[in-house]
Amino acid sequence: MSRIGKKPVAVPAGVTAKVDGQKVSVKGAKGELFFVVPDDVSVVLNDNEIKVDPRNETKRARALWGTSRAQINNLVVGVTSGFEKKLEITGVGYKAAVAGKNLQLSLGYSHDISYPIPAGIAIVTPKPTEITITGIDKRQVGQVAAEIRDYRGPEPYKGKGVKYAGEFIFRKEGKKK
Repeated sequence: MSRIGKKPVAVPAGVTAKVDGQKVSVKGAKGELFFVVPDDVSVVLNDNEIKVDPRNETKRARALWGTSRAQINNLVVGVTSGFEKKLEITGVGYKAAVAGKNLQLSLGYSHDISYPIPAGIAIVTPKPTEITITGIDKRQVGQVAAEIRDYRGPEPYKGKGVKYAGEFIFRKEGKKK
């Protein structure tokens, strides 16, 4: 039994949810999102609660049960409060700045990197060594953060590069004489 799947998703005041067959649409103050639930899972909307149940007892249906419930919950959280990821830049001369619809990154290469900011995502640089990514779609916020981190991931010797805020970088000892 899925412990997460058993819990209904509460729809708070100010948020309208609609179940259209396998498509769940959620509209709130920050925007509108939808998710198409797999056929192995059934979705029912009752009195400001979205209930998710497996259609049969197959392994696939049980696996998608909790996943679908979590995805629907992410829709509700996204349209009410949104999601945020913070990145930290470590290294001499490494910095970031927002210029129009692009994020300019100086990460020790011979050229600056210009990352186009996708629609639905807001990027702010409170300090040149901090990047804050916000949006209503959790998957998209995480994807943008991962793409920016991929330009120069943290290295294990000095810890230089782009890392998530609060991420622990396993450090290695340098070469001995």
